[in-house]
Amino acid sequence: MAHIVGMDVFDVRFPTSRQLDGSDAMNPDPDYSAAYVVLRTDDGPDGYGLAFTIGRGNEVQAAGIHALAHLVVGRPTPDTAAELAALSAALVGDSQLRWLGPEKGVAHMAIGAVVNAAWDLAARRVGRPLWSFLAEMSPEEIVGLVDFRYLTDALTEAEALDLLRAAEPGRAERAAHLRAAGYRAYSTSAGWLGYSDEKLVRLAKQAVADGFDMIKLKVGASVEDDVRRMRLAREAVGDGVRIAVDANQRWDVGPAIEWMRALAPYDPYWIEEPTSPDDVLGHRAVADAVRPIRVATGEHVANRVVFKQLLQAGAIDVLQLDAARVGGVNENVAILLLAAKFGVPVCPHAGGVGLCELVRHLSMFDYVAVSGTDENRAIEWVDHLHEHFTDPAVVRGGRYLAPTEPGFSARIRDESLARYAFPDGPEWRDGLL
Repeated sequence: MAHIVGMDVFDVRFPTSRQLDGSDAMNPDPDYSAAYVVLRTDDGPDGYGLAFTIGRGNEVQAAGIHALAHLVVGRPTPDTAAELAALSAALVGDSQLRWLGPEKGVAHMAIGAVVNAAWDLAARRVGRPLWSFLAEMSPEEIVGLVDFRYLTDALTEAEALDLLRAAEPGRAERAAHLRAAGYRAYSTSAGWLGYSDEKLVRLAKQAVADGFDMIKLKVGASVEDDVRRMRLAREAVGDGVRIAVDANQRWDVGPAIEWMRALAPYDPYWIEEPTSPDDVLGHRAVADAVRPIRVATGEHVANRVVFKQLLQAGAIDVLQLDAARVGGVNENVAILLLAAKFGVPVCPHAGGVGLCELVRHLSMFDYVAVSGTDENRAIEWVDHLHEHFTDPAVVRGGRYLAPTEPGFSARIRDESLARYAFPDGPEWRDGLL
């Protein structure tokens, strides 16, 4: 029997602040970073996972992952749904670490990185891409992955089984469709807040030429600037392309409503994170006031319980799960099931470091085995940092190609790991920033 014999953790940072890539109203100078974990086995292959941060504090996230080593090293390699569920439960259930959350923040993101690495390992061991490995499980196995504690007032195990069984008949056809046609993407690459008007217009036009039918702009620093930028973007892409906007939690409820009324003449498709991600009723107030503009949120939502409340309250029209914010694949399966129960489309948050690579697997699993539809759904696409991964996300004609390599696509190339390790990698040691 193979075992996990070691867990290595790395602080990896990319200097994206130099070109203001990733800049928004709340995060003006991010250095996209990964607290990167490798589960070493005595019988190969290894497993890879990460938690995404934006620079300072990445060492804290890495320390959070280190704190889980005693729960992981020495365990048999998890190969089955039951074993992966048991590992997740052991990590989430450590009472002393749970006290730091519970089930939120650095400690929970650390659990997500390790759980995702375990899924990567299990999928590699059977030679399947994660989305396919997960979608081929039985409804009973998938339900067994989920911790239903705190959820049963909104979603029971029996209801989840019914959803999954209803989606079973078309699984093979939908998987074949993904392999042939991919999954719809939308582009955020044009819309960073630090970009000049000229760069915004150029990149917006390029996104449409590249096959995207939706782009996203960052907003929230100045209403006058945002109105101008939205007008320029609408002129650049025409009326047939959706433009979403993202405030990154910049506003209180009242300003969010006023700001969106100022942008409404340019037909924004959704407003993302209009206020605090913890403010369920605030999201509901914004949603009620700005419809037909949709409200989207999720990249900073801490756990399945907050998602449950957002859905119960009718506070969001689009759910944006994140592969590395919550407790890994298991909790994201719960969130996908909740979204399916409430009929809310899932359009995941991506970009960052490795998030495009990871989250495509979750959306494709959702399409094949959970919701059974890709209607009104798209995965965010940001065209940078993919070259640092051994199985990079690829978008062609505005669609994500389905991954075919075994695993969860989280492995960083050895040369990138050496170059961008913080603070001793040459990118940082040589004083380039």
